[in-house]
Amino acid sequence: MQVLLIASFVGFAAAAFLPNYEANRPQAGFEKNARIIALDSEVKEDSYRWNYETENGIKAEEQGREADGIEAQGGFQYTGDDGQVYSVSYTANQGGFQPQGAHFPTPPPTPEAILKALEQNARDEAAGIIDDGQYNPAKYGGSSGAAAFTQNYNARAQAGFRRF
Repeated sequence: MQVLLIASFVGFAAAAFLPNYEANRPQAGFEKNARIIALDSEVKEDSYRWNYETENGIKAEEQGREADGIEAQGGFQYTGDDGQVYSVSYTANQGGFQPQGAHFPTPPPTPEAILKALEQNARDEAAGIIDDGQYNPAKYGGSSGAAAFTQNYNARAQAGFRRF
């Protein structure tokens, strides 16, 4: 019990000396006491909507309806520490949460070789050529690699090599 008490005391003392992340953020002081300046909400039996705005520029809204679960669309915006206003819009349904925003990173372009391979796969499939990924001995000279390995192994064993 004493060890737990001492460890707790040391932990609290160490936490007191940690740098305060909020103090380093320009918006922190304003955000702590931001008032809600607009709030609206409506809930019906099969749908809902809400929106709000705070005095520090945060705005959010969402509307949804019941359809095999809940389908919702909405968005929010806020001012970042760099002073830029960031906006996110989203849809949430059976396909999951799908946010969109101009500040989101974009994937790199697909390499040309991959695009060509995808086009070839589509042409092959349209022509009835299906490659399911399984080994096909007829495609590679008529004999399977496993059979050739077994024949080679047996020939070596008969020639006096030790068989395990």
